[in-house]
Amino acid sequence: MNEQLIEKITKMVVEKLQTSNLKTDDRDNDNKQMPVMLFQETLVGNHFTEEIVRATPDGNVKFFDTALEDKKPKSVNLQASKSKPVIEESNKEAYLADLRKKTPARIVVGRAGTRPKTATWLQFRFDHAAAVDAVYGEVPQEILERLGFLQLHSKVLDKEEYIRRPDLGRRLSDDSKKMVTEKCQRAPRVQIVASNGLSAKALEVNLEDVYLSLEQSLNNLNIEMGTTIYVDKGRVALMDEIGEILQPDVVIILIGERPGLVSAESLSAYICYKPRIGTIEAERMVVSNIHKGGIPPVEAGAYLGTVIQKILKYEASGVSLVKKEG
Repeated sequence: MNEQLIEKITKMVVEKLQTSNLKTDDRDNDNKQMPVMLFQETLVGNHFTEEIVRATPDGNVKFFDTALEDKKPKSVNLQASKSKPVIEESNKEAYLADLRKKTPARIVVGRAGTRPKTATWLQFRFDHAAAVDAVYGEVPQEILERLGFLQLHSKVLDKEEYIRRPDLGRRLSDDSKKMVTEKCQRAPRVQIVASNGLSAKALEVNLEDVYLSLEQSLNNLNIEMGTTIYVDKGRVALMDEIGEILQPDVVIILIGERPGLVSAESLSAYICYKPRIGTIEAERMVVSNIHKGGIPPVEAGAYLGTVIQKILKYEASGVSLVKKEG
């Protein structure tokens, strides 16, 4: 478009706007000139060229070429906008120490560069070694003899096979089956079984206290116990085959839990009403985390006696017991 024509048109528009503004609001528009922006049809890069037209007191029009900049929306950090508790530096160490007291997990232990601190790393290695020892260890013979357990074996030959073949840990060896038939009381009210499972250390530390407390609890409740059995390298479902052979009302198996880095000596007690081969897991009950840092062994033994009493009363365990109670 012709530049002279643009100037002429612009001058007319400015004068008309000035006249109109003076009529409507003389006070607000005295000595004010309104800019007029005209846009060319051509593009400069990705932008329209913007020509700002300004009127001067003498009526001449000056043109200024500028390019519109991309106006991108400012990114909003939503995470930063969330309110966070502010901890003063002086109270920070006390706050972290309080967190550490609430859990045995390894939290806020610090680091040296990109690595754990030496003391933290050594403790981790120590706990890991304890977990391995718990799996591959053996229950001291004197404990089993002192408690009068009949000692049997599963079909597992060694620890490596025990880890690879859980199914073999659920069955008694042929010799052990024969011993159960010959030496164990048939059809008792309660049959107690113990096994090292995945932690021999759990039985070494907790078995005596749990068993003696459980025995006393059952005696106080006038509940008959059968011949107490220890099975080396057994699994939880071993109770099914024992239940099939001896036909007790309740079987309880005290077994070493899988060790972790917090505790390698945790014991579990699985209980089932009339377990038989093919019993589903929903029919079993468990009291776990029995150790000095969880449920105290003596307290656990006394509690297990009351659980067995309830199972005998309702003639059910697991989900079936919950339904009958509810």
